[in-house]
Amino acid sequence: MITEVNLRLLAPHQAQLKVIREAQRFNVLACGRRWGKTKLGIDRLIHAALEGKPVAWFSPTYRLLSDAWRELQTTLRPIIVRNFESEYRLELRSGGPVEAWSLDNPDSGRGRAYATVVIDEAAQVVDLDRAWQENIRPMLTDFKGAAWFLSTPKGTNNYFHTLYQKGNGALGSSWRSWQMPTSSNPYIDPTEIAAAKDDLADLAFSQEYLAQFVSWVGAVFRKIRDAVTTTPTVGKAAVIGVDWGRTTDHTVFIVLSEAGEVLEIDRFRGVGYSLQRARLQALYERHGMPTIIAESNSMGGPVIEQLARDGLKVRPFVTTNASKAAAIEALALAFERNEVKIPNDAVLIGELQAFEAKPLPSGLMRYEAPVGGHDDTVIALAIAWQGAAAHKKDLLDREFLDRTFEINAELTQPSPWRMEDV
Repeated sequence: MITEVNLRLLAPHQAQLKVIREAQRFNVLACGRRWGKTKLGIDRLIHAALEGKPVAWFSPTYRLLSDAWRELQTTLRPIIVRNFESEYRLELRSGGPVEAWSLDNPDSGRGRAYATVVIDEAAQVVDLDRAWQENIRPMLTDFKGAAWFLSTPKGTNNYFHTLYQKGNGALGSSWRSWQMPTSSNPYIDPTEIAAAKDDLADLAFSQEYLAQFVSWVGAVFRKIRDAVTTTPTVGKAAVIGVDWGRTTDHTVFIVLSEAGEVLEIDRFRGVGYSLQRARLQALYERHGMPTIIAESNSMGGPVIEQLARDGLKVRPFVTTNASKAAAIEALALAFERNEVKIPNDAVLIGELQAFEAKPLPSGLMRYEAPVGGHDDTVIALAIAWQGAAAHKKDLLDREFLDRTFEINAELTQPSPWRMEDV
């Protein structure tokens, strides 16, 4: 005899639905407070469990685990066969067991095999890198299982931020990342978010409500949100800044207008240098052949030489600690003065927010991404800003010379005045 059972499952809002539709095997969701990440994670576990697959929920501590565990029990109660409360284990009619673990011990659940796992509040897991690499990832081998990392960001110096960066990689990757602000939950009153913005410090609001990765120590760039524009820019291109990628880094081309607006970003990885040159040339021609300012270190030198032989206007940027510092500091000042405008690009904004300044024994500063992070778009933008400044100076010098020529020409003309006319 078949008994019909009704379960009250999640009716996802549009942002949650977007995440579900775009999901890959390994998924990293950075979201603002009250966005609905826990409900989404529970929904992903339940759907797999209803197919008879073993699933598991991981939290940083048992205290943080309790709310999700109660909701799992409440939702699944009609089909629970056995509830091992002390072991955090449910056996279901579908055959898919549901288990929950605390990651205060990174080896929790060692030896199990799961088809889907959710790591909740992942940014708060102390040894997330060890828990993932030595324990949880091997658990997914038997079923070629999926993983969900859910969290509000907590700075940049943690493994959750590293995993988020993996999800912003090349197309075809098994990793996918999303950045979902609180405002994308339609059930949260916008006036409450506006009130929180007035009450909180800029960094705190960016992290807790905008789901952005911010650096609380040694942050270089401020007023990043003020520089973001959602209006398409159509200004005349002044320069293209280029940061060449290596094995693990991305190559980034950034087109900057004469007014200091980012017109276009091309970011990619795993492409040969001949194809990189072709993509750069297409970008160059599309934007009216502006000067290219390209990093010349390592493989950059030969690539720049070939670009020049191909007839492109290209200038080298030699990266040293001093030249990099000067470029970064000039760009930081441009943000302070609201002289630069950037698109609402998650990668660029995230790298700008995470970028750090670290003191050296010499007393100078080293500017770089946090451990495990990337700064390719930041460097390309800084190089472009240096080039734009030089371009502006060239225009002013040209205007000065033109005006000087006009004045000299006037001085060499015979005077129409006679002494007696004065």
